[in-house]
Amino acid sequence: MPLYEYYCEPCNGIFEELRPMREASEPVPCPVCYKDAKRIMPTSFAAFTFRDGYPRRIPDDGKYWHLGKKVSRLVTSARPNEHPEVNKPEPKKRKTKGEKQELQDMKELAAKRELVDLYGNEIKPEEVPKVVEQGRVVRKGTPRGL
Repeated sequence: MPLYEYYCEPCNGIFEELRPMREASEPVPCPVCYKDAKRIMPTSFAAFTFRDGYPRRIPDDGKYWHLGKKVSRLVTSARPNEHPEVNKPEPKKRKTKGEKQELQDMKELAAKRELVDLYGNEIKPEEVPKVVEQGRVVRKGTPRGL
């Protein structure tokens, strides 16, 4: 059943009513004062159509809507309720030349057995990137027990 709007003159109120189409033009009793109210044109209107299973606004501009945001193409594969255009993944952080050189220098120190962590434990050259990524403190020094 369609939703129609009605205007009540005595109480100056607008209300909505679900009615069959054949009864749409007949007056409806106002929910406040119970006097007959006449049907009016809608005060608000939002038109959507569905294409390919997704809602699209009218007039159709060729865009799709995903969770209230406009997107240019349909979701083909993603996590539930996520769209690649709306929920863009964070790009992996790239290392600068300075950071790469610093890692290389640390590996050279570790190869000479001159790189230790905060507790004085020796760090092997292959462990350097993982240790730095974890944020552990590394410094130049001799390992404990040598």
